[in-house]
Amino acid sequence: MFYPVMSTRRVVQILFLSIAACLIGALFLSGRADAGVKVYKDGDRYIEVGGRIQVQYHREDPDDGEEEDDIFFRRLRPYIEGSTHKDWKGKFQWEMGRATGDNEISIRDAYFQYLGVENMKFTIGNAHVPFSREGLTSSKRQQLVERTFVGSSSYGTPDRQLGIHVTGSTMEKKLTYGVSAASASFDPDASRLDFETPVNDASDYNEGWILGGRVDFHPLGYLRFAQGDFKRTPLVTIGVAAFTWHNDDDNNTRTSGGIATDTSKPDVDSVTGFEVSTALRFQGLSVDLQYNMFDAETVDPSVTSGLFQSGDAELTNWAAEAGYMIVPDRFEIVAGYESQDADTYEEEWTRASLGANYFIKQHDIKIQATYRMGENLDGVKDSDEDEFFVQLQYVF
Repeated sequence: MFYPVMSTRRVVQILFLSIAACLIGALFLSGRADAGVKVYKDGDRYIEVGGRIQVQYHREDPDDGEEEDDIFFRRLRPYIEGSTHKDWKGKFQWEMGRATGDNEISIRDAYFQYLGVENMKFTIGNAHVPFSREGLTSSKRQQLVERTFVGSSSYGTPDRQLGIHVTGSTMEKKLTYGVSAASASFDPDASRLDFETPVNDASDYNEGWILGGRVDFHPLGYLRFAQGDFKRTPLVTIGVAAFTWHNDDDNNTRTSGGIATDTSKPDVDSVTGFEVSTALRFQGLSVDLQYNMFDAETVDPSVTSGLFQSGDAELTNWAAEAGYMIVPDRFEIVAGYESQDADTYEEEWTRASLGANYFIKQHDIKIQATYRMGENLDGVKDSDEDEFFVQLQYVF
């Protein structure tokens, strides 16, 4: 829920002043393709600092409610990375953009890596489970201001979890893969499939273990997890991924004697997911397609609420996103269409998005605008909402 703190007119004035300041400042900045600044380096020893700042304006206009808007830090996320020994490095990143109540800071990436095996990385700590191409694509490299259903941790994507993660490549990076085995938390809510990291724990999170993996094939050469076509080199990728999560029964706070005490937030026993995705980059055109399928079960098999019917939820998400660089490396128009369906929905929940991106220094400094039209929110027929996003991003 976003709460208006000032008039829409005043917010828009501030927003355009910010855009103007960003444009003027960009004239005096030298561009760099990679984020992060090495503040110390001596052989294999180094310290790097960096981060992202995303200032966002968001307006909601539901058909059955009042219009609301807000301007806020969508992400305010610094990081520190470093190494004191050859083939080893560590990184931690924290989030300050959505501080509420006692939750002033949340941990994002927090891990150390061993890089001593050719074409492989061994990561121990809080890192991404290799599921969902869009979810694995950093928020700073997205075409639309907000992720679609297929990349959202609120609708099945596991996000970062605490454990062991292995990634690698072969065939000159034409085949890439990832595997994770980790402790993973789940925020019980009948209307969502919401994964959370155990690093930022809450008293009611279900605790359990997740095992996941993916394989991506890049026949024309490696296509990284990033949207937008700056290189204008023909690239294509096809990926499949899957995971399974099981509750270890250590923290089922809304179940007593096998019966759910709160059917709006029932404890979840297991979740499995499957993904197939593809992406294309060609002469300024960027296209991403993805389909996710999830099956979840509650601890109490009689729960019928939200996504669950007789203790079971089957959720499917798919999305298509496309962008074209009208002015190479500078101005891109984007569009997207996404859908979510469940057995308990009256109608499919759909969203259509249109937008534009202005790149000052590629993804490092950019201005984005997206207009999103949602129909049948949460599967409720004729419950519609339009949203407008403007976001300014600075990555260093």
